[in-house]
Amino acid sequence: MTAPIGFAVIDKPAGLTSHACVARIRRVLGTRRVGHGGTLDPAVTGVLPIAVGQATRLLPYLPGDKTYRGVIQLGVTTGTDDLQGAVLSRKPPPELNRISLEQALSVFRGSISQRPPQVSAVHVDGERAHARARRGEVMDLPARTVTLHRLELLNWDPAQAQLEVEVHCTAGTYIRSLARDLGEALGCGGALAELRRIEALGFRADQAVPLPEAPEQVGAGSLTLLRPELALPHLPQRMLTASEQEDWSCGRRLGPDPHGTPPADAVVVISEGGRMLGLGLLDGEGGLKPKVVFEARG
Repeated sequence: MTAPIGFAVIDKPAGLTSHACVARIRRVLGTRRVGHGGTLDPAVTGVLPIAVGQATRLLPYLPGDKTYRGVIQLGVTTGTDDLQGAVLSRKPPPELNRISLEQALSVFRGSISQRPPQVSAVHVDGERAHARARRGEVMDLPARTVTLHRLELLNWDPAQAQLEVEVHCTAGTYIRSLARDLGEALGCGGALAELRRIEALGFRADQAVPLPEAPEQVGAGSLTLLRPELALPHLPQRMLTASEQEDWSCGRRLGPDPHGTPPADAVVVISEGGRMLGLGLLDGEGGLKPKVVFEARG
């Protein structure tokens, strides 16, 4: 039986950790070689790409930007920067409208310095910040530079003091921190009320499927593995001849592509039949050095 390879794009439900989703996929597919791309907090829903089999080796080459839709609650601060945490303060928001909110949001567009939440996956002295925070520790987490390529105000509900936003950002951006910092800038406090990821590692919400409940559901088509090359549309491809494929499977360097290969971080290698064979790195002479080889021979 051929080992499964590809990407399962899961629509993660609320209440589960990303690790729990990976464990479920391992049981469903009967394989240990499974890994996810980009952790989602238990309360957050949406796109969770999960690499299966040798596709796990492709995760570093996938685009890192992500897109979220979230609801920010103004007038409250919490210990976790979302409504899951203990309330630290409440203060009525100022009079706001879409124009004043757009003005307040404008300072968060582009490259900004952002301090992670206390409850986060950031490492502090070799331990995750969230583990230390749950023991009652308060940490001085250093700010980091992140980029919000797009920050769009979708809706403003003055009666609830809630705004809905869509954010397209670099990896490592915390929408909880955005909620906290926006509330601080407005002088009333803010916390994240809801969050859904609609794009991650190049995969979109319309490609996502529900997390299977049990292994027998796979036969009903509830879990589809996308071909690994579909995760890498931003990389050039090189189709190998039969003789080149033999060299490739043995880990040998390939000469320059007679059709030319544009400069890139990596090149997707495919067979004449369109099957992905791995990833190669261009050398200084235009040749291709194997980096990730599927179906390798000893």
